[in-house]
Amino acid sequence: MPPPPIAAGKSSFDLVNVPLVFREIGLPEARSFFDVACGIGRYTLAAAKVIKPGGIVYAADLWVDGIATLRNSIEEQGFANIEPIHVDVSKRLPLDDHAIDIGFMATVLHDLVHDHTDQGTMAELRRIIRPGGVLAVIEFKKISDGPGPPLAIRMTPEEVAAMVAPFGFTRHKLFDTGPYTYCLVLTAS
Repeated sequence: MPPPPIAAGKSSFDLVNVPLVFREIGLPEARSFFDVACGIGRYTLAAAKVIKPGGIVYAADLWVDGIATLRNSIEEQGFANIEPIHVDVSKRLPLDDHAIDIGFMATVLHDLVHDHTDQGTMAELRRIIRPGGVLAVIEFKKISDGPGPPLAIRMTPEEVAAMVAPFGFTRHKLFDTGPYTYCLVLTAS
């Protein structure tokens, strides 16, 4: 079995104002949501409670144990609108072109950049997110105090916007999600 991804088992969920994020990215009106590198699925489970009735939440991760834990949570809590996917998010995703209203990356982009898997991931996200759809990126602020990754791999909103622009994502809005994190909302062309 391959080793778990670099941040396996870690989550920013308790540091982020999740209801604010979901409201600001339009989740209550969305039909489809894709949680990139979902881990054990804390954001996934929360999203499944907020998405438009009849909507679906896809949750993808390379971490076998994380997906297994999410599947157990889905069964225990009786969710019918979550589809967990064990996959390398930088490779071809098992979703149709333009199938997703909202792509969601919670404090994972810096790890993908660090692992050199960001380019494949962004290309796939652009393929699956519909034109006019949203990519929401939560990242740790580039500050030296508080929790999060080393300062050297943190990304400013401007760095994130510049990195994703070649894939057809345009900056829409930016807001604080807590003292240590921000959310950059981008629109797919």
